[in-house]
Amino acid sequence: MVGTTQQQLAEKVGIKFQQIQKYETGMNRVSASRLWDIAEALDVPVAHFFEGLEEGKGGETTPDFLADKEALQLIRSYYTIPENQRRRLFDLARVLSESAP
Repeated sequence: MVGTTQQQLAEKVGIKFQQIQKYETGMNRVSASRLWDIAEALDVPVAHFFEGLEEGKGGETTPDFLADKEALQLIRSYYTIPENQRRRLFDLARVLSESAP
Protein backbone atom coordinates (compact mmCIF):
# COMPACT_ATOMS: atom_id res chain seq x y z
CA MET A 1 0.00 0.00 0.00
CA VAL A 2 2.87 2.39 0.66
CA GLY A 3 5.06 1.16 -2.18
CA THR A 4 7.66 -0.61 -0.05
CA THR A 5 8.86 -4.10 -0.95
CA GLN A 6 9.36 -6.81 1.66
CA GLN A 7 13.10 -6.53 1.10
CA GLN A 8 13.10 -2.76 1.66
CA LEU A 9 10.97 -3.10 4.78
CA ALA A 10 13.21 -5.83 6.17
CA GLU A 11 16.29 -3.67 5.65
CA LYS A 12 14.66 -0.69 7.38
CA VAL A 13 13.61 -2.85 10.34
CA GLY A 14 16.90 -4.74 10.48
CA ILE A 15 15.65 -8.27 9.83
CA LYS A 16 15.66 -10.72 6.92
CA PHE A 17 12.90 -10.43 4.33
CA GLN A 18 11.88 -14.04 5.03
CA GLN A 19 10.82 -12.90 8.50
CA ILE A 20 8.63 -10.20 6.94
CA GLN A 21 7.06 -12.91 4.76
CA LYS A 22 6.36 -15.03 7.84
CA TYR A 23 4.68 -12.06 9.53
CA GLU A 24 2.63 -11.34 6.42
CA THR A 25 1.41 -14.92 6.03
CA GLY A 26 0.68 -15.33 9.72
CA MET A 27 3.28 -18.06 10.25
CA ASN A 28 4.95 -15.93 12.95
CA ARG A 29 3.36 -13.48 15.35
CA VAL A 30 4.51 -9.88 15.40
CA SER A 31 5.62 -8.62 18.81
CA ALA A 32 4.51 -5.18 19.96
CA SER A 33 8.05 -3.80 19.68
CA ARG A 34 8.46 -5.21 16.16
CA LEU A 35 5.09 -3.77 15.15
CA TRP A 36 6.33 -0.41 16.39
CA ASP A 37 9.51 -0.78 14.30
CA ILE A 38 7.49 -1.70 11.21
CA ALA A 39 5.14 1.25 11.70
CA GLU A 40 8.10 3.61 11.97
CA ALA A 41 9.76 2.10 8.89
CA LEU A 42 6.55 2.57 6.90
CA ASP A 43 5.95 6.02 8.41
CA VAL A 44 2.45 5.11 9.61
CA PRO A 45 0.94 5.14 13.11
CA VAL A 46 0.71 1.76 14.85
CA ALA A 47 -3.07 2.20 14.84
CA HIS A 48 -2.91 1.85 11.03
CA PHE A 49 -2.57 -1.92 11.46
CA PHE A 50 -5.82 -2.07 13.45
CA GLU A 51 -8.04 -0.01 11.17
CA GLY A 52 -11.26 -1.77 10.27
CA LEU A 53 -11.28 -4.12 13.25
CA GLU A 54 -14.57 -4.42 15.02
CA GLU A 55 -14.94 -4.15 18.75
CA GLY A 56 -16.14 -7.41 20.26
CA LYS A 57 -17.79 -8.20 23.56
CA GLY A 58 -16.06 -6.83 26.62
CA GLY A 59 -14.29 -4.15 24.59
CA GLU A 60 -11.84 -6.56 22.96
CA THR A 61 -10.94 -5.93 19.33
CA THR A 62 -11.01 -9.01 17.11
CA PRO A 63 -10.92 -9.22 13.33
CA ASP A 64 -13.49 -11.77 12.19
CA PHE A 65 -11.23 -13.27 9.52
CA LEU A 66 -8.54 -14.20 12.05
CA ALA A 67 -11.05 -16.37 13.90
CA ASP A 68 -11.94 -18.22 10.69
CA LYS A 69 -9.65 -21.20 10.03
CA GLU A 70 -10.66 -21.32 6.38
CA ALA A 71 -9.72 -17.67 5.91
CA LEU A 72 -6.32 -18.21 7.52
CA GLN A 73 -5.70 -21.25 5.33
CA LEU A 74 -6.67 -19.19 2.28
CA ILE A 75 -4.26 -16.41 3.25
CA ARG A 76 -1.39 -18.84 3.81
CA SER A 77 -2.09 -20.56 0.48
CA TYR A 78 -2.34 -17.23 -1.31
CA TYR A 79 1.20 -16.26 -0.29
CA THR A 80 2.66 -19.51 -1.58
CA ILE A 81 1.53 -18.60 -5.12
CA PRO A 82 4.14 -16.82 -7.29
CA GLU A 83 3.67 -13.04 -7.23
CA ASN A 84 2.54 -12.59 -10.86
CA GLN A 85 -0.12 -15.30 -10.47
CA ARG A 86 -1.10 -13.88 -7.07
CA ARG A 87 -1.83 -10.52 -8.71
CA ARG A 88 -4.12 -12.21 -11.25
CA LEU A 89 -5.90 -14.12 -8.50
CA PHE A 90 -6.33 -10.92 -6.52
CA ASP A 91 -7.79 -9.13 -9.53
CA LEU A 92 -10.19 -12.02 -10.13
CA ALA A 93 -11.31 -12.03 -6.48
CA ARG A 94 -11.87 -8.27 -6.58
CA VAL A 95 -14.02 -8.52 -9.74
CA LEU A 96 -16.03 -11.40 -8.28
CA SER A 97 -16.61 -9.55 -5.00
CA GLU A 98 -17.79 -6.43 -6.84
CA SER A 99 -20.38 -8.46 -8.76
CA ALA A 100 -21.62 -10.33 -5.68
CA PRO A 101 -25.11 -9.37 -4.42
